[in-house]
Amino acid sequence: MVKDFSNADIGKMYREEYAQALTALGRFNLAIFGKTGTGKSTLVNAIFGDDVAATGTGRPVTMGLDYYVHPDGVLGIYDSRGFETGEAGDRILAALSDLVEGTRQAAAIEQIHAAWYTVRWSDRRFEDHQASFVRRLHDLGLPVIFVLTQVPRNVDGRIHAEAIEFAEYIAGLGLPLAAGARVYLTNAKPDPFLGTVVFGLQELLDATFETIPDAATAALSAAQQLDWGRKRQASKKIITASAASALATGATPIPFSDAAILVPLQIGMIAKLTAAYGSRMGSAQLASLVGSLMMASGATTAGRWMVSSLLRVVPGGQPAAMVISGSVAASMTTAMGWAWVAVLEKYLMTGQDQDIEAIRKVFIEEFRKRFKLSRPNKPELPSGR
Repeated sequence: MVKDFSNADIGKMYREEYAQALTALGRFNLAIFGKTGTGKSTLVNAIFGDDVAATGTGRPVTMGLDYYVHPDGVLGIYDSRGFETGEAGDRILAALSDLVEGTRQAAAIEQIHAAWYTVRWSDRRFEDHQASFVRRLHDLGLPVIFVLTQVPRNVDGRIHAEAIEFAEYIAGLGLPLAAGARVYLTNAKPDPFLGTVVFGLQELLDATFETIPDAATAALSAAQQLDWGRKRQASKKIITASAASALATGATPIPFSDAAILVPLQIGMIAKLTAAYGSRMGSAQLASLVGSLMMASGATTAGRWMVSSLLRVVPGGQPAAMVISGSVAASMTTAMGWAWVAVLEKYLMTGQDQDIEAIRKVFIEEFRKRFKLSRPNKPELPSGR
């Protein structure tokens, strides 16, 4: 008989699996340049959901250039702090040259994957030294995406004509830019008084995905908090792979008493999904939450919870005589994965209060719905918790 798991067992298992999932994602490193006041921090916050400089750990690279790593480790930001002219600019470029050369053969987590060069549209000028800085970034081997910031666009979709003209001027300079050599017009902060709206961020994010190496895309997908469609695509792959493993595990039907054999697989799936979404909830809190969900419904062990609450597919059946086939194990795992995605999107990614009862209700309801959809010709799950 396979041992059942306690809440503490599940919490420990989750923490270990989550740490491994974050390591597997790697890190996306972005260098961002531009004068003070171009809105670099606002742009980063709008796409990645956090002020990385405030929440992460930082270290100076050289005077005027700092490197910050988000607490979960999947996002690194090189921030120039706006000092890119004269000696300061030369010093930054020299440090970047050493960094790029020193990491050229290193793991992807050590490399800079993309650079955003930001200019505030209202400056209405782009000087020779700025163009030279962009060219030198390109010479270092960094793909540079040009971002025009704080561009006004109203609710009708009209962009300020002078901003468009300025972007066309920059595009006509022949700078060695990545992502189709476009200038990306953006506004990361709405202004209700002026009637300006947020726009251009998805296009910038898409351009960044197109520019970076494949080794950094999973980390960027996890770090960004703008495009949940990409997170769902990543989730689908994780859930499909986990369901395939559950199917293989159940190739020889699993006795009821051994149902807990699926728990490590499903905890691993939940940890990978959480990492893929970049949940802002702390690892310890998440471990406690996952343990509470797996031990829900008044059951004393995870194995009994899974079967008594979720796998009673034979009305009136005797649990001791039941077995879990590969298809049931795969269906249950699939349903559990999408139920956890629902929890992530409704509670853990939105800043809503983490009410365990509300979260548990969403999880169970979504599980039952998904399990029923995956087994349309089978008996329904019981209506009770």
